[in-house]
Amino acid sequence: MNFKDLKEFKFGWRVVLSSALGIGLGMSPLPFYTIGVFAIPLTKQFGWGMDDVMLALPIFTIAAIFMSPLIGLIADKFGARKTVLLAVLLFGLTFIAFMFNTGNKTLYLALWALLSITGAGTLPMTWTRAVNNWFHKNRGLALGVTLMGTGLFGAGAKLYASYLIENYGWKMAYLGVGALPLLIALPVAFMWFRDINDKKVAKRAAALKAEFPETASIEVYGMNLKEAFRDSKFWLLALAFVPISFAVGGPIPNLEKMLDSKGFDFNQAVILASFLGYSVLAGRIVGGYLIDRFWAPAVSFVLLCAPAISCYLLMQPEVSYSMAVLAITILGFAAGVEYDILGFLVSKYFGMKYYSTIYGMLYSFFALGAGFGPYIFSRSFTITGSYDQILGYAAIAFIVGSIPLLLLGKYRKFGPDGKINS
Repeated sequence: MNFKDLKEFKFGWRVVLSSALGIGLGMSPLPFYTIGVFAIPLTKQFGWGMDDVMLALPIFTIAAIFMSPLIGLIADKFGARKTVLLAVLLFGLTFIAFMFNTGNKTLYLALWALLSITGAGTLPMTWTRAVNNWFHKNRGLALGVTLMGTGLFGAGAKLYASYLIENYGWKMAYLGVGALPLLIALPVAFMWFRDINDKKVAKRAAALKAEFPETASIEVYGMNLKEAFRDSKFWLLALAFVPISFAVGGPIPNLEKMLDSKGFDFNQAVILASFLGYSVLAGRIVGGYLIDRFWAPAVSFVLLCAPAISCYLLMQPEVSYSMAVLAITILGFAAGVEYDILGFLVSKYFGMKYYSTIYGMLYSFFALGAGFGPYIFSRSFTITGSYDQILGYAAIAFIVGSIPLLLLGKYRKFGPDGKINS
């Protein structure tokens, strides 16, 4: 690696750091990574089944499907900064509200719907709009570093929530986890999260353009949502990410229960599940580095097929500690690639004019798999008493879902008229 090529980070590190914190303490990782930890005390106290707890995620997903394109459009029209600041505030407060649940399933599910509505602005589609504008030569790596927040805080949130539950109870754990975006992400975003066309960072943006004249212009060209809908590449991405997100997202909230079913105790299960977050970090960096230098769809195909191995390992009658670590690591690596790839491919095939809107629409398809996957996994366990059958289907989904990515073709460049130049 030539470190001179990384000078863009000198100008854009503030937006990367604030975005990493905002995404890492937002709607994308916190609910998914902690629901499995909260599920155990909730099922014990209220007598709920595992599928009752996981039913929250389809509700969460349905709300996200409707909210994602809307929030993307708001970010494109009114700016990412205003969108994320309000969303982080409301998301944190809504997460804290879970501590007031008294076993009412309707209230529990309603809070999950509200969490999705208030938190949609914390999804990567808003934060990565600014990151894409600050970075061009190292866009993939910048997105990878930005999205490291999901792995870093995903792993930490599991351990943090588990510690709070064991020492203070699940209600205080909801308070403690919900306070994280309010106390960390919000003030940092207020100070440092600004897009390249923000007047308050005009000098830094000018310096970036002066040092990188060939790559530092603001890419304001590209397709609108109507044009994207008519484009085959949009539907190839939508077709790919439904099964991929199902296969990646389904096991993650179920990991603790899955490991428990294989004979690991609660503490072992939580520690093993935390390896997921660490491998996500590696996936972000390695995946981001590779897509800057090689054709991103091919990189994605290889990395997103690999977790079929994870499914095979976890299906075995006896799973050793080392097998579990390997399976979770491979799965986490794929989870670390998927968001990077989606943001990168949207910018490369549809441009930046309506980046957040198109990303938000594609996220709706992504959310179908990621949101319904955990419930389908838990329902399969309730019916069969094992996760083995559904893991077999997930292995197939990884391979089948990755194939459409190979049909995307070469990257595009757009002119001021929105037409494709090359």
